[in-house]
Amino acid sequence: MNTISPKVLEQLAPNGVLSAAVYLGNFLLVTGRSSSGEPTGISPDICRAIAKCLGVELSLVGFNTQAEVVEAVVSGRCGISLLGSDPARAQKITFTPAYVELEASYLVSANSPITELSQVDQPGVKIASFHKSAYDLWLQRNLKHASLVHADSVKASIELFVSEKLDALAGLRTGLVAASQDIPGSRILDGQFTGIQQAIAAHKSHLESIEFLDACVEEFIGSGLVADLISQYQVQGVSVAPLPRMPSKD
Repeated sequence: MNTISPKVLEQLAPNGVLSAAVYLGNFLLVTGRSSSGEPTGISPDICRAIAKCLGVELSLVGFNTQAEVVEAVVSGRCGISLLGSDPARAQKITFTPAYVELEASYLVSANSPITELSQVDQPGVKIASFHKSAYDLWLQRNLKHASLVHADSVKASIELFVSEKLDALAGLRTGLVAASQDIPGSRILDGQFTGIQQAIAAHKSHLESIEFLDACVEEFIGSGLVADLISQYQVQGVSVAPLPRMPSKD
């Protein structure tokens, strides 16, 4: 990567330390803790790679809600955040192109007449969903007939689906696979209703840093780093995002 401009260092690591906000609830991208208590997984390692490019130390700051991850960058507490890219969030922060995509689908009960994705968005169909998750925000924008029944966590959305006998449970495919093991006869529909794009975000005013982070994503995908991390952490339902096309500087 080219020489880092002083402006980028000033914006992202003003004290020689890159503070990075990570959403701890994404079990695909944050898979554990180190012996010192730091988050481990694909997202934390992407943060480490960015800090290495900058030539600075890294401070990982874990948050339990995605709203807190967004606010950490808006307030300036953190230089970058890693979370699902979404138009609603992009009103507050600026996202890079995605580095990975997560498959989102539905789970239905054993006796459900629903057998494919196209049958879900119908009048009268009720879908349990984790409120304001990236896939829930997508569903809020795109559902035309079915209605969402919101819960305040993934676990609560599963409990809601079962206790209220709802028609479908929205979620990331890997999470649905885990949930299906506790719901006898349940089925996960083939395909995906959307691919959740996971990206890096920075403060809207930090234009130089956004350009730098865009280049980081291009390099991490192109070099095979992202694919290597997916393999290293052995996560299912995660794929490398398409290599972004950066605008020509000619």
